[in-house]
Amino acid sequence: MRILLIEDDADLAELVALGLRQAAYAVDHAATRGEAEDLLAAADYDVACVDLGLPDGDGLDLIRSLGREPRRRRRPDRIVVLTARDAVEQRVAGLDAGADDYLVKPFAFAELLARVRAVSRRDDQVDSVLTWLDIEADTAAMTVTRAGRPVELTAREFSLLRHFLRHPNRVVSAEELIEHVWDRNADPFTSSPRVLLSRLRRKLGRPAVIETVTGAGYRLTDRPDRADG
Repeated sequence: MRILLIEDDADLAELVALGLRQAAYAVDHAATRGEAEDLLAAADYDVACVDLGLPDGDGLDLIRSLGREPRRRRRPDRIVVLTARDAVEQRVAGLDAGADDYLVKPFAFAELLARVRAVSRRDDQVDSVLTWLDIEADTAAMTVTRAGRPVELTAREFSLLRHFLRHPNRVVSAEELIEHVWDRNADPFTSSPRVLLSRLRRKLGRPAVIETVTGAGYRLTDRPDRADG
């Protein structure tokens, strides 16, 4: 899952981005509204974490503007406001502007993670455990088991599996994987979808559940025999 962090406090942004990446999220950072608009025009984001006090404009105005000019910028699936504005009317204004959640600074990072998980699963899973056949992935604990056996994954491998588990039986292109699992800091040569998928398949073991769809991409299948073929 790819997150856009819009925060002008460099120290806070560095800490939050590091924590989110360790939790298997791809993170791009923008320090200004202008930088955020450039990133929103170039990529799709699953979640945006938006500070309201930006140096070149109000974050609320940015949230309101998302979707008005779809050719210039795209609206993230979910938006979480991060701000020091804690008055009730300010919270209401943030939610009315289009935010899905509102977190007041200072906040515990564990709470931010929980809220990101909560808003990102509103359209699909009702809890933090994703399952497929004999595979279980706990997105809160970042643990994976297959047939009850622990599977040790890196953060990016976990992120890749999570994306497949959220889109089962659907062909996912390499471009989509790069859009949602990688961020601008990733090296596309050393961690390409093909290389990462090979490692993930090996760790998950047999029967294989991720099949290659020639010329189209990859699919998490409920026919392991087909993935093995």
